[in-house]
Amino acid sequence: MRTGYFYSLIFAFLTSASIAAIAAPVAPSDSPKAPLVMEVPAAAQSARIDLNDADAVTLQKELSGVGEAKAKAIVAYRETNGPFASVDELLEVKGIGKAILDRNREKLEVN
Repeated sequence: MRTGYFYSLIFAFLTSASIAAIAAPVAPSDSPKAPLVMEVPAAAQSARIDLNDADAVTLQKELSGVGEAKAKAIVAYRETNGPFASVDELLEVKGIGKAILDRNREKLEVN
């Protein structure tokens, strides 16, 4: 009987301590509570990839849906057929479809 009473006292103590910890006011910090936003320089946002100059590693890294094999296929097509005349010519590369081109159109240019 005594152990039951003892355990109920410990339970009451721990419950009140946890409620007090939750309800305790938090010290104000000096930093504002604005959300953290990563700022990207405008030059990095507007940088486009030139299909006639980019190597396979750059194409793989910068283009969405383009892995190592497709990047190498783009470079091989360029070496075989000469420089790209337009971004739409990318559709002639094996493995590049309309969906991949549409996803990456704003990142690409031909000079």
